[in-house]
Amino acid sequence: MLNKIADIICTVRKNTPLVQAITNYVTINDCANILLCFGASPAMCEAKAEVEDFAGLISSLYINIGTLNEEQKEAAVLAARKASALNKPIVLDPVACGAIPRKMEVIKELLEAAEISVIKGNTGEIKFLAGHAGKVRGVDSIDDGQGAVEACRSLARRYGTVVAATGETDIITDGERICRIHNGTKMLTLITGAGCMAGALTAAAAGVNDDRFISSAAAIMAMGLAGEMAANSMEGVLPGTFRARLFDYMYNMSEDDILKRGKIECL
Repeated sequence: MLNKIADIICTVRKNTPLVQAITNYVTINDCANILLCFGASPAMCEAKAEVEDFAGLISSLYINIGTLNEEQKEAAVLAARKASALNKPIVLDPVACGAIPRKMEVIKELLEAAEISVIKGNTGEIKFLAGHAGKVRGVDSIDDGQGAVEACRSLARRYGTVVAATGETDIITDGERICRIHNGTKMLTLITGAGCMAGALTAAAAGVNDDRFISSAAAIMAMGLAGEMAANSMEGVLPGTFRARLFDYMYNMSEDDILKRGKIECL
């Protein structure tokens, strides 16, 4: 599994997939920068008049509903419908779906409009979508992870998609295959955008590999491992310094880092 993950990360850097991101305004710059450091090409194209034409150029589409205004929502639906028609992978990040009822209306419309390749959220969001009791505080998960594997699997089977739940332990499943990733650091909870960045990376990896289970595992591991190496690179690490080093370690991540430091458990 680690060899396959390393191959995907190498392929991203070789192919430079073009990732269209319709994402929230709080972390849009973080998503663009982490994509560049990963080896992908970010395109923050979200104008309603442009997204359908742009869909023909992209490798994948990332939709994050964190700060969704009405025009952005309409653009997301149009982009998803066109990308789906062109068989481009779509990653949906259901930010704050458990806290704001309107989010569920948007998610339902997107699921009806397009074939969603991956649903990537924190553990609380994923459990909420699956109909379990997920605990969230605004956009953050405060869930203890109990029952998360079954919630992920049931959601994946319901929508015929891959589900990736991030938390202290990350879970990825296509409804049959399941893995848990144990890379990461608590420092990722002290900066804005860690989950959004992981979602953008998931779209990049999906753009170079048709096995969305493996590609999602590669992206989530890359995010956790870059954070882990950044946190371990200094004593008395502080959030601002950590944030800068996160980008540096994503940029410098090697195949050897994945093979030696990757921690994955296949269930």
